[in-house]
Amino acid sequence: MSMDAPARTGAPPGASAAGAPGTSASPRLRDLWSRWRGPLAVLAVLIVLATLTVLVTRPTPGGRLDPEATTPSGAHALARLLRDQGVDVRPARTVAEARALTGPDSLLLVTQSHFLADEALLRDLAALPGDRLLVEPVTQVLQALAPGVGAGALVDVESREPGCGLSAAVRAGSARTGGVSYAPPPGAVSCYDGTVVGFSSGGRNVIVVGSGEFMTNERLVEDGDAALAMNLAGTRPSVTWLAPTLPQAAGAEGQATLDELIPSGVRWAVLQLLVAGVLVALWRARRLGPVVAERLPVVVRAAETAEGRGRLYRARRARDRAAAALRTAALDRLVPRLGLTADATPAEVVAAVALRTGQNAQEAGAVLYGAPPADDAGLMALARHLDTLERQVRDL
Repeated sequence: MSMDAPARTGAPPGASAAGAPGTSASPRLRDLWSRWRGPLAVLAVLIVLATLTVLVTRPTPGGRLDPEATTPSGAHALARLLRDQGVDVRPARTVAEARALTGPDSLLLVTQSHFLADEALLRDLAALPGDRLLVEPVTQVLQALAPGVGAGALVDVESREPGCGLSAAVRAGSARTGGVSYAPPPGAVSCYDGTVVGFSSGGRNVIVVGSGEFMTNERLVEDGDAALAMNLAGTRPSVTWLAPTLPQAAGAEGQATLDELIPSGVRWAVLQLLVAGVLVALWRARRLGPVVAERLPVVVRAAETAEGRGRLYRARRARDRAAAALRTAALDRLVPRLGLTADATPAEVVAAVALRTGQNAQEAGAVLYGAPPADDAGLMALARHLDTLERQVRDL
């Protein structure tokens, strides 16, 4: 009996050894969780708040003077102010949408007009009822929607006084205007040194603005910019704001993708050109041989050459040749950055610059291909405009 007692009452050695780790691991995990659950909860809340902040505050993309874009060049702030004043702002991306939204008692506001070069679309726009506000119109849009108004010289965008009797301009006072100046038709009112023109045609009021800088989110708080923008765009109970983001074509339904716009045979043509290019490279590489370096007899710094040529132009008052040299050099740098070839036409270059920078196509064309300046101040202004244009193409 004494020998069997230990066997009945004693616990197996292995059971106590195996149970020890299990009983010690659970309290350790509970201690770690109780210690770190507070910091982990705070970190999770911070991540959620940061995500919501990014989603709510990030700028809404869009083109220049787009009523829904919150970027510096957009016009969301102006559209919001108009809605606060009871004006029904109706954004439109296509001419078909504008046709459906425009009524006799509405204002048609047109921006990004370089996308509206199709004659059939311009005829449809010209037939729409109501008043018109044309911001930075290209030549085709100006001729179709504001007959009798001629585009004049290009002037700097700066703060100007109205200098006219137009009530919208007089109430606003000084504003940041400029861009293209216009030759008004008989009976029209010309304000801000000709950069804002208003007249009546066919029973409707038409306003043409050379630069919409004062309407952008970035400039709306300066001078009387907000007052002028609201006075011009808030004359009717509703505003149909046509701001296309892609080139428009008559009869096109919706927006075609890039893959749909490429013809079916282009892919095979590109493949054949690649194969031909590789074969030509292999053929010429065997014939050219190694590169031979040749020492030049005289090394002239590029700065000295440019300075000497500039002095010759100034001595002979050859502003036309100096302007041509500036524009040629600028085009040599711009064309590759725009993805164009050296044989691109001026119209293609201007359209690419306008699409890349969001500027007025007519203004960009005047800078790159306009008439030579009449004096030294005009030549300096041309150099500044070219430098600004290159910087915008490079940075955007």
